[in-house]
This record gives sequence, structure tokens and C-alpha cells, in this order.
Amino acid sequence: MEIKLFDSELKIMSVLWKEGDMTAKKISVILKEQVGWNMNTTYTLIKRCISKGAIERREPNFLCHALIAQEQVQEQETKELVNKVFDGSVDLLFASLLNRKKLSAEEIERLKQLVDQLK
Repeated sequence: MEIKLFDSELKIMSVLWKEGDMTAKKISVILKEQVGWNMNTTYTLIKRCISKGAIERREPNFLCHALIAQEQVQEQETKELVNKVFDGSVDLLFASLLNRKKLSAEEIERLKQLVDQLK
């Protein structure tokens, strides 16, 4: 099942992925500090995530539990990026990334290992 989350909803999910299950109130405190959202904004976004099936609300105290893994969302977002911006070409994506910054020897070695694992 593919769930499309917007950037604001991903901020909610990011807190849950990093911190684990927590109350909506605690999420709103964290996001007030991080991005300046008020409680109503955070609660609205949590409810959107619930309606999309990304979060489950548990009682007591409006406990939020992520129903989708971070890796699942990363895979979906990456696939969408490759299809939208690089016409489905993963090698063009990598070429773009590699041309943007000077990689350390360690980073190059990790990339080689990843490529070798795909063979």
C-alpha cells in the first residue's frame, strides 16, 4: 500500500520514527520547538496522517504509533524523484549526486560496496 505524505506530514512521521510512540501533545511540543507550529496545526496534521493510514491513534492520552516504516517512505519518495526528475533513470540520479560534491575516499568505498552488493 502506497501512502503519499506531504512535507508537513513527514515532519510528524519523522518525530515518531526518531522517538517512537508518543502522545500527540508531546509531538506538538517537539514540533513547536523545531518548526514553530502551534498545537492546532500539529493535531490537524496528525489527524491527516491517521486518516491516510500512516499513524494509529491509541488510548489513553492520544498515543500515536507509526504504521509505516521510514524505509518504506524513503523508497516511495526516491522512486517518485527518479521518475519525476530523472525520467526513471537511477544512473542519472547518481551522476547528479556525484557531480555535486567532492566525495571522501571512505564515501567512495561505501558506494563501491553498495554497487558490489547489487551484482
